[in-house]
Amino acid sequence: MFSHIMVGADDIDAAKKFYDATFTAFGGNPAVVDDNGRLIYMHNGGLYIVTPPINGEPACGANGGTIGFAMTPEQADAWHAAGVANGGKAIEDPPGWREGGFGRLYLAYLRDPAGNKLCALHRG
Repeated sequence: MFSHIMVGADDIDAAKKFYDATFTAFGGNPAVVDDNGRLIYMHNGGLYIVTPPINGEPACGANGGTIGFAMTPEQADAWHAAGVANGGKAIEDPPGWREGGFGRLYLAYLRDPAGNKLCALHRG
């Protein structure tokens, strides 16, 4: 359904530190940096791009928005730890299993340095 996801960041160096650590924690690669200074992450056929806003306004996290990444519980734990150690903020409950309307899920949540809400998810 999706071709790519793009988020804004004012501090690209902080974003690169955070996203390089979190992507490599679950088997991805560090960013490719294009000529416009955008960080491009490629994994399992998907693209995740981090860019300074092209309109010159400050970047902000989407209020009510969450970007989810599919991974195993072990990858989610490594991703969460890497994020916290590299400028991210742990949010919601600690990583773990939850029961809800979508069944049994392993979830871990972070905010990146720009405030974007991220989720690692594994369906039980």
